[in-house]
Amino acid sequence: MKIILDPQAFNMQTYGGITRYYTEIFSRLKGKKGLSITLPIHQSNNTYVVHSGLLEIENKEIVTATLLKWLNTIGISTRSLKRKIEQKKLKNPLESSNFDLFIPTYYNPYFLEYIGETPFVLTVYDMIHELFPQYFIGEPLNVVINKKLLLEKATKIIAVSNNTKKDILAIYPEIDASKIEVIYHGSSIKVNENIKVILPSNYVLFVGSRDYYKNFYFLVESILDLLKEDSTLKIICAGGGKFNEEEVEFIKKLGLQEQVEQRYFEEEQLGLFYKNAKCFVFPSMYEGFGIPVLESMACGCPIVLSNVSSLPEVAGEAGIYFDLSSKEDLKEKIALVLKDSNFRNEYILKGLERVKLFTWEKAASQCLELYNKAIKND
Repeated sequence: MKIILDPQAFNMQTYGGITRYYTEIFSRLKGKKGLSITLPIHQSNNTYVVHSGLLEIENKEIVTATLLKWLNTIGISTRSLKRKIEQKKLKNPLESSNFDLFIPTYYNPYFLEYIGETPFVLTVYDMIHELFPQYFIGEPLNVVINKKLLLEKATKIIAVSNNTKKDILAIYPEIDASKIEVIYHGSSIKVNENIKVILPSNYVLFVGSRDYYKNFYFLVESILDLLKEDSTLKIICAGGGKFNEEEVEFIKKLGLQEQVEQRYFEEEQLGLFYKNAKCFVFPSMYEGFGIPVLESMACGCPIVLSNVSSLPEVAGEAGIYFDLSSKEDLKEKIALVLKDSNFRNEYILKGLERVKLFTWEKAASQCLELYNKAIKND
């Protein structure tokens, strides 16, 4: 089986769940007997793929990379040259027609003009753009248009949760349900005790993007009283970029400048952010899967999360759920974790057990099985 793995997500992300997913899957499939994987990337800034063993750089490409680096050093822009090199690197294997399966990593349908009747398998991570368009004003509408086109034309579709499959069929009932299979993500995170991260002793953790549907403001307002009662209690926002002006003003208005912090982290540090937190709070209004849920469980951190979309499906009985319409309910659930150590430890143990169900080895095996079905048109 010869597979071309599309590079578009790797060109979009330095970090991110999408490229983590493909790197974890294909680094496990690489080297399997009878399987050839081509990832047509000349060079990449993506952290995961650089260390994955998936890049096969030819000697002439090393020379080209050195030249590009030198041109940058002397102040000459290489953006257009890089684009031409990447396009050529991708176009050559596509035009050769010497492959059995194409795997797009995002929703740009550029490849359709090249692959003809060759099958392709599309992974759908969520239906957030379709369900919450109000949060993506100004973003290109073509994400929705292109996704719909690829859903219709895909040989097989991977949905990352049953909830995502349900959403696809609710929005596009004309899609053949039999060609959609659910394959869960695995967990990659590890707790590295050998590195040092200075963290407060008493904090609630929020991870990643603070876009409106992620409900960051909702969380802060929900536990305002808890923060006022205990000046040692903090909210640590790991990643997600610096607070913007609106967020700074919001935090200042509530008088929480000393208790709500944004922290950067290196990849190997994130496990310690989870492990040392009193709890991880995931108040999101919608998730296609919710990788932070697995991360939290794997690191021995209890999770307080909303009872919507895919989250109950992933967390199962290891989740401490709150009513998304009630700030008071969220406050009570967090207070319970903070004040009752037996309750907290109970959910730590539940999480450690639950996360065992989700492995990249299992996901890679299921993906390979589906790829074979796509080629055979089963």
